[in-house]
Amino acid sequence: MNTRMNRRSLLKSTGIAAAGLASAAYSPAVWGFAANETINVGCIGTGGRCRRLMSRLNEIPGVQITAVCDVWDHHLAEGKKLADEKAAMTKSYHEMLERKDVDAIVIGSPDHWHVPMTIDACEAGKDVYVEKPLTHDLDEGDRAIFAQRKTKRIVQVGTQQRSMPQCQEALKILESGELGEIYKVHLTWNRNSERFTRPKYNIDPKTVVWKDFLGNAPDQPFDEYRFRNWRWFWDFGGGIFTDLMVHWIDVAYWFLKLDNPSMAASIGDQFRSQGLWETPDTVQTLLRYPKQNVQCYFEGTFVNARNAAMIEFMGSEATLYIDRGRYEVIPERNSKATKRELIIGKAPRGSDFFDEVDGALMHLQNWVDCIRTRKTPNCPVEEGVRSAAAAHLANQSFRTGRVANWER
Repeated sequence: MNTRMNRRSLLKSTGIAAAGLASAAYSPAVWGFAANETINVGCIGTGGRCRRLMSRLNEIPGVQITAVCDVWDHHLAEGKKLADEKAAMTKSYHEMLERKDVDAIVIGSPDHWHVPMTIDACEAGKDVYVEKPLTHDLDEGDRAIFAQRKTKRIVQVGTQQRSMPQCQEALKILESGELGEIYKVHLTWNRNSERFTRPKYNIDPKTVVWKDFLGNAPDQPFDEYRFRNWRWFWDFGGGIFTDLMVHWIDVAYWFLKLDNPSMAASIGDQFRSQGLWETPDTVQTLLRYPKQNVQCYFEGTFVNARNAAMIEFMGSEATLYIDRGRYEVIPERNSKATKRELIIGKAPRGSDFFDEVDGALMHLQNWVDCIRTRKTPNCPVEEGVRSAAAAHLANQSFRTGRVANWER
């Protein structure tokens, strides 16, 4: 059975009604916001990803971007274009957190700033949307959880698959038992990239508050390539595992309610990035979950896009395939499971993005709804910590050249 749905019918069928994006009806709650109250949002780190989130925020009624913050003049000016005409501009996120006209914060900074900014925002009484991965190392997780529980702020982590309707529908299939026993999960995120050159950005160091960009990272001279490509340097990011695997391992945790992995065994190579990146451009890892009798296997690369981006739950009766625009049920031989698929929007199988599935908008909408109602968001801080931890363990195995065991 092939099922193609347009965006309107999909949103309606999954309870993310179009009306919810146009005129949501919220019930007042303690510390919440009524339907006719405007939620004022400040955005930190207004680079490319954050500006994409800002454009989606501008589609949500009752939300206004009242402040923008970035350490680079150029990104600050670009962010201001997407904010309210009277929005404040600052290079200090602490100044933003002190503002009374900011109720909530969107954090689009490099990874090593996610937890410090989240904690500071919670303690300043602001609700938070923070990009994934939530943590930059294993030791940060407990502090982030403690801050959120202490302050009772709404914290949404940006693994947006949790708000995508095809994933929510696929979860029902898995929970029905139709797939049989799930012992193996295959995750991929593969691209064929032309990014393995060192372009000249011609950034004037005087336009960047480099010390504030570094934060808790080791002191080092300004480097415009590291500044613009921080994901591939250990001081600021964690490479493919933290940038891409986190998306799908979070879905595995959500669907199977997995505990932390007992071990990770990883390999990685720099086939085309040698001398340019610190992190590998091609990786594989095996994560073992003995309590749930599950193995998760992830492969990612920037040198071949054949397997694209997807997750497969491999059951004894059928396999459930999911990407960012569809799900498919593929029965095993002689199985009673029903072969079918749900395809949403227009894009090749396994694409990074599908036209009709705006996961960023859906995830931000859920965050805004929860700010109003004070309900738990789709990806709360505990889940963000858990999914990032799997990536950190995978990186630990790669960087030590040994199997990494969970010892916490």
